[in-house]
Amino acid sequence: MTQITMEVPEELAERLQPMGPWLPTILELGLVGFKTRATELAAEVIEFLSVNPSQEEICDFHASGRSQMRLRRLLSLNEAGLLGREEELELEELQRVEHIVTLLKARIAQQLKKGA
Repeated sequence: MTQITMEVPEELAERLQPMGPWLPTILELGLVGFKTRATELAAEVIEFLSVNPSQEEICDFHASGRSQMRLRRLLSLNEAGLLGREEELELEELQRVEHIVTLLKARIAQQLKKGA
């Protein structure tokens, strides 16, 4: 693993402090947005994680109706063989973000189960 050091304004540093363990995921989700409109879902996840949610809140997290509708549309177009290259990239990125959230939820659920 590579360590990265950067300078950020004090106000941002204070906001980032409680998110320490989430920073690699947040950065990865942020980079997703540089390619397609999957930015909206990544931004939703980042905004959600930025308030330091409880484990239960993480397990209950769902993307907005708009993001879910876009994913369903792309999946339907893909199933029908009608996706253009740009839409294929968007679908891949949406699925990547969804996969990260699913892995996070699974890990948290496992931790909650151990604690019960």
